[in-house]
Amino acid sequence: MAKEPTRGRIDPEKVTIDITPKRRPDWIRVKAPTGEGYQRIEDMLRGAHLHTVCEEAGCPNMGECFNSGTATFLILGDVCTRSCRFCDIKHGMPGELDWEEPERVAQTVKQMNLRHAVITSVNRDERDDGGAPIFAACIQRIREVRPGCTVEVLIPDFKGSIEALKIVMDARPDVLNHNLETVDRLSKWIQPQSRKEWSRDTLVNAKQLLPDVLTKSGIMVGMGETIDEVQQAMQDLRSWDVDLLTIGQYLQPSRQHWPIDRYYTPEEFQALKAYGLQLGFLAVESAPLVRSSYHAAEMARILNERKA
Repeated sequence: MAKEPTRGRIDPEKVTIDITPKRRPDWIRVKAPTGEGYQRIEDMLRGAHLHTVCEEAGCPNMGECFNSGTATFLILGDVCTRSCRFCDIKHGMPGELDWEEPERVAQTVKQMNLRHAVITSVNRDERDDGGAPIFAACIQRIREVRPGCTVEVLIPDFKGSIEALKIVMDARPDVLNHNLETVDRLSKWIQPQSRKEWSRDTLVNAKQLLPDVLTKSGIMVGMGETIDEVQQAMQDLRSWDVDLLTIGQYLQPSRQHWPIDRYYTPEEFQALKAYGLQLGFLAVESAPLVRSSYHAAEMARILNERKA
């Protein structure tokens, strides 16, 4: 894991970050996850030997989502080949793919009686296909055991590989999500093993391979970017024909991760939402605790409206 960033390790001409610990404002505080629904979902996932990004990444909405009977499944293991400085998922060399995982995911979706399932993964850069066949198998098996359930996949960039992406798109997900994460200036510091062009190619090619798919992306704020840079990132995403957007406050998982520069106010999030809708996004979730799959089912209502 990367050491705590210091002034000496961050180029002051390119990145200006106040590393002084920030006190969380009242609007950013959440209760510890508890409740009957939370425990039921946690027990169900443990019984199926499944991971969720909710738990692995320490999502602040985990209690709310688990108690409402929703979860974002994390496939391809719980060890990532990349070491992004905002993420709390373990990194290193993953183990072998688990080809029985799609069946366990699908049966848990059926058991949870989900109407909208979200599947994401760690990066598997050691594989040419990035683990894409497991994504495809999850989509296909969910459709077989839980007819009518829409499926959203939050995928890695597969290093821009259209061959890997095609494996996923051939399974016809309802929503193809890939996060841009941050603005251009900060990207090489925060996610040094990623490339903007890989993200662009993933989102643009997804539309070309499956024109009817809804594409989606997300941005974190509070990492040292300016409002102008956030708006430029939003403009880039719209120029790539992205339909849905999430914007949320970055929360530092530990002092070994990228520091929080500042907390955006609820009013600033609302202003970004209004700007996104003005740009032409079909839906924008923008609030302090918004994450990639937060209110995913509500955003996916656009699917039903399109099909009506």
